[in-house]
Amino acid sequence: MASSTFITEDGTEIFYKDWGTGQPIVFHHGWPLSADDWDAQMLFFLAEGYRVIAHDRRGHGRSTQTDLGNDMDTYAADSAALVEHLDLKDAIHVGHSTGGGEVIRYVARYGGNGRVAKAAIISAIPPVMVKSASNPGGTPIEVFDGFRSAMANRTQFYRDVPEGPFYGFNRPGAKVSQGIIDNWWRQGMMGGTKAHYDCIKVFSETDHTEDLKQITVPVLVMHSEDDQIVPFADAGPLAAKLLQNGTLKVYKDFPHGMPTTHAEIINADLLAFIKT
Repeated sequence: MASSTFITEDGTEIFYKDWGTGQPIVFHHGWPLSADDWDAQMLFFLAEGYRVIAHDRRGHGRSTQTDLGNDMDTYAADSAALVEHLDLKDAIHVGHSTGGGEVIRYVARYGGNGRVAKAAIISAIPPVMVKSASNPGGTPIEVFDGFRSAMANRTQFYRDVPEGPFYGFNRPGAKVSQGIIDNWWRQGMMGGTKAHYDCIKVFSETDHTEDLKQITVPVLVMHSEDDQIVPFADAGPLAAKLLQNGTLKVYKDFPHGMPTTHAEIINADLLAFIKT
């Protein structure tokens, strides 16, 4: 099965790719992208003998541009529905950014019965991004309000994000790839603006603290100290500490979008974790 769709309980059509055989690896993409953001990982792990699966989150990519269910509980339920649809066992779940939150919520709630072997989260949002009394190191709500305001002209906003902080192309001496910028814009504009707008609240305000504490399978937490989207100190180290079986892998000068810009290194580190 190269690619297909299935229908969730509320009638949302979810697009997914399913390539190869062997132990399944399920990839969960970030905001506001699609399964295509995992191209470098899908090809690499397919060649390594794994079955690789990636879906477009509801409202994103080729899935239904629904105005409903744009919340982390539903994202996790959709992931569970995909796993049930494909009857996956002993799977490894890998999530980037918002997809990392989706993985943590999914594994905490639905990861029993031999469904999940391991998980990895990359540049991911857990435990929680927004600043509050209980999360003083977080990002102020005004930053996310700025994201919401920018959605009024998302076609420009979806240029500004990849041209600047997402891939670190705003750093001195950065090697800028116009193709990567264009592909980010292409993926973003495929999705629904309502779902993307709603997802800003999801990735900024969802608290994964209790989810992290409940997970018993091994989890690799990959985060760069130079992440300009999900700041390192309030994410990776805190998430790894809350996990029962978490390992923190720290990168120094990589950007938020390091699975794309540094695919060879990220893929090799993921493979080493999966094989141990």
